[in-house]
Amino acid sequence: MNTYNFEGRVAIVTGAGRGIGRAYALLLAERGASVVVNDLGGSMEGVGADAEVADLVAAEITEAGGSAVADKSDVATVAGAQALIDAAIEQFGRLDILINNAGIVRWAGFPEADSDNLASHLAVHVAGSFNTTRSAWPHMVNQGYGRIVMTTSSGMFGLPNNTSYATAKAAVVGLTRSLTTAGTAHGIRINLIAPAAFTRMAGLPSTEADSPEGSAVSKQMAPDLVAPMVAYLAHESCPVSGEMYTAGAGRFARLFIASTEGYITATPKPTVEDVAENWATINDETDYFVPADLLSWSKAFLAHLPPRGA
Repeated sequence: MNTYNFEGRVAIVTGAGRGIGRAYALLLAERGASVVVNDLGGSMEGVGADAEVADLVAAEITEAGGSAVADKSDVATVAGAQALIDAAIEQFGRLDILINNAGIVRWAGFPEADSDNLASHLAVHVAGSFNTTRSAWPHMVNQGYGRIVMTTSSGMFGLPNNTSYATAKAAVVGLTRSLTTAGTAHGIRINLIAPAAFTRMAGLPSTEADSPEGSAVSKQMAPDLVAPMVAYLAHESCPVSGEMYTAGAGRFARLFIASTEGYITATPKPTVEDVAENWATINDETDYFVPADLLSWSKAFLAHLPPRGA
């Protein structure tokens, strides 16, 4: 018997026609969720569309005895995101889980990565996540419950040729942290996944099936090895909100944004020399802390100041 099941829950997974999104949809359905399989069916670069991509995964779920419908809406548009949420409500009567997984990548470094390259990434990764969440929000607020999983990436740490992708994935972190503060009072928990899997967006070669070496790598970093973490974040028992986790290749870990204690100047007018002379202290990670939100960071950062009115 599965301790963590999703009986009676309704989930949307965007970008669920292939790779990691497909793995999420299959696991949630296997554990009892009714799943809306959303995928426009475009290329890795976000070009074109293929309705069959979502249909095949939905059919795979239903043939295995699960409950699923396909949706081909473009979440990068406000109308498409609303149509997706409406489809879930119309088909299943509620919405409990939203997994924003849809994404694209158009590899380009700087300054070759132009404004169009940036805009295309922001449209899918950031606006797509924003649009679907905004449309789902009233339903989750009304029922006093919701689980949202956003997708960031270790790619935000930077590569020479992923400028726009890294920018978009970092932006999703800020979006999630802000939404967390709004969702807490309504029973909505929102977390981030940074998957580590070998998919077409991560460079899976088209000849992988014919390559023994490639086959071994793809098995070690298969998309379904990410899915257990996402399922837990989507479960009613998930105890956290606003957090970021990595998963893949058999490893699960937490990522976080932290601040060092830093250096407090002894004079009211610090100088550039003060910064330079205390550089080691400023960067010392011994006593770092992890802010829960902006207010908690501000409180800690300004704790050395006298109380107001003193």
